[in-house]
Amino acid sequence: MFRKFVKYGGKYKKEWGIGFFCCILEAVFEIMIPTFMAKIIDYGIVKKDFGYILRIGGVILLLSILSFLFGRGCSNNFSKFGNGFAAEIRDKVYQKVQSFSFSNMDHFTNPSLITRLTSDVVIIQNAVTPGVRSIFRAPIMLLSGVVMAVILSRELAVVFFIAIPILGFLLYLVVKYLAPVYHRMQKTVDVLNRVTQENLRGIRVVKAYAREPYEGVKFEEVNQDLKDSSIHAYSLSMMNSPIMQFVMYGTIIAIVWFGGNLIIADRLLVGQLTGFLSYVLQILNSLMLISAVFINLTKARESFHRINEVLVEEVELGDEGSRENRITKGSVRMENVSFKYSKSAKEFVLKDVNLFIQPGETVGILGGTGSSKTSLVQLIPRLYDATDGTVWIDNIPVKDYSLEHLREEVGMVLQKNTLFSGTITENLRWGNEDATVSQMRRACDIACASEFIEQKKDGYEFHVEEGGNNLSGGQKQRLCIARALLKEPKILIFDDSTSALDMNTEKKLYENLKEEYPHTTKIIIAQRITSVSHADKIVILNDGMIDETGTHEELLSHNQIYQEIYYSQQKGGVLND
Repeated sequence: MFRKFVKYGGKYKKEWGIGFFCCILEAVFEIMIPTFMAKIIDYGIVKKDFGYILRIGGVILLLSILSFLFGRGCSNNFSKFGNGFAAEIRDKVYQKVQSFSFSNMDHFTNPSLITRLTSDVVIIQNAVTPGVRSIFRAPIMLLSGVVMAVILSRELAVVFFIAIPILGFLLYLVVKYLAPVYHRMQKTVDVLNRVTQENLRGIRVVKAYAREPYEGVKFEEVNQDLKDSSIHAYSLSMMNSPIMQFVMYGTIIAIVWFGGNLIIADRLLVGQLTGFLSYVLQILNSLMLISAVFINLTKARESFHRINEVLVEEVELGDEGSRENRITKGSVRMENVSFKYSKSAKEFVLKDVNLFIQPGETVGILGGTGSSKTSLVQLIPRLYDATDGTVWIDNIPVKDYSLEHLREEVGMVLQKNTLFSGTITENLRWGNEDATVSQMRRACDIACASEFIEQKKDGYEFHVEEGGNNLSGGQKQRLCIARALLKEPKILIFDDSTSALDMNTEKKLYENLKEEYPHTTKIIIAQRITSVSHADKIVILNDGMIDETGTHEELLSHNQIYQEIYYSQQKGGVLND
C-alpha cells in the first residue's frame, strides 16, 4: 500500500536527500557522546585530572552543537518533504475528483470525499512528517548504540538482547488490534460529516418542522459512536508508552544490578557502566520512536487505503473525443437509446428512446415524476453516457466531441440552482470568464434578471452568499439562466429551471429567447404545460419511454397523459387562457 504513494514525494528528492544526510551525521555525533562521558568519569574524575576533564568536556560540547545543528537540518528538510508529500496527495485526489463523471460521484458520498481530502490527508501528514526522520534516525541510533554497548561490555549486552524481543512482541500485539479500530473510527468520521452537512444544509427545513430535538439525537448518537471509537483507539495506542516504560526501567534495573556486581568484581569500570546505561537509553528510545512510527503508520494505513480508493477509481466517462469536431448547428438525435445509472441495475430508467431535434427548434419535455426527463437530457452533454444506443449532435456521436467543447456548446441550467459565494459578476462569469459588462447586462436582460439586480444597492457587485442563500428561488433561477446564456451555446437545456418564476416572467423569458436566440436549439423540461405550450413540439415521457411527440394542439386533442396534466392544471388555476 505505502509503495504506491512513494511517487508523490518525487518533487522533494532534494529535501529528502539533505535530510537523510543530516540525519546520519546527527546520529553519528550523538552516539559518540556517551563514550567520551565514560572517559571523563574513568580517567578524569577518578584520577582528578582537571585538564583532561576540560578537554573531553570541550569535545562533548562540540559534538552536542554539531548534533543539534544537523538535527535541525534533518527536521527542517524532512518537514518540507512530509508536508510537500501530503500536499501532492491532496492535489492528486482533488484533481481525480474533478475528473469524475456523475456516475463516478455516485460511488462516493460528498462527506466521505471531504473527509478523505482533509482528515485522511492530515493523518498521513502527521504520520509521515515526523515519521520520516524517525524511520532513518532510530535504526541508525539503534544499531550504533548496540555496537557501542557491546564494545563497552559484552556481558551486560545480553540483558537488552533479551529485552528487545519481549518489547517487539508486545508492540506487535498493540498494532494488530489497533488497525481495525482506526478503520471503524474513520468510517464514523464520514457518518458524522454526513449528518452535520445534512443538518446545516437543511437547517431551514429543520426549523420549519421543529425537528431540532430529532436532529440533535441523531447527531448525539453518531458523536457518541465516534467518541467511543476514538477512546478505544487512543487507549490502545497509548499502551505503547507504558509498555516501553516497563521494558525500559526493567532493563535499567537489570543492568544496574549486574553491572554493580561486575564493578565489585573489578570486571567493569564505573564510567563504562554509566556509558553503557546511556547507550541502553538511546537504544530503548530508538525502539520507542520506531514503535510510535508503526502506530502512526497503522493509523495512516487506513487513510492511505481510503485515498487509494479514490485514486484508483476508473473514470467511467473518458475524454477520447476528437479535438477537431465542432458543433455548428445544434441538431440532436437519439437512436435506440437506453440508460441505467449502474451496470448492475436490473432495470433501465430510459428504454429504447428515438428522438430527433432540428437546429433552432424549441422542444418541451413533459412527464410525471420519475419519468426520467432529467436522465434524458443529461445524455446530451455527456454528464452520463448512454448504456445502449447512440446520441448524436450534428450527425456526430457525442463521444466524438471533446468534453470541453461539448459542454461549452451545450448550456444546461440544472434543476438544482447552484450559486457560489462571491459577487453576481463573479457568478455570471462562470459562463464566460471574459464576459464584458455589456454582455452580462444583455444576458441578464434576456433572463429577466436585470430588474432585481438593479434594485440591489451594489448592483452587479452584490455579494451572493454560499448557495445563493440571500436570494429568492426565482432570483437564483434567473441568474443561473443568465450564466448559461453567456456561453452563447448552440444547444440550451432548461431542466425545470423556471419553476420558481411567475407565469408573466416566464412568458417574457421565452419570448426573449425566441427573439435573441432564434438559431439556438432549446430543450425545456417542465412540470407546467404553460412552460412548453409554445414549443415547436412536445415530448411526452412515461416510465422512461416516449409516449408521443407532437404540438400542444395535437397532444391536447387525443393524448391521454397530456390531457390529464392539462385539465388538472387548468382546474388548479395554473392555466389561464
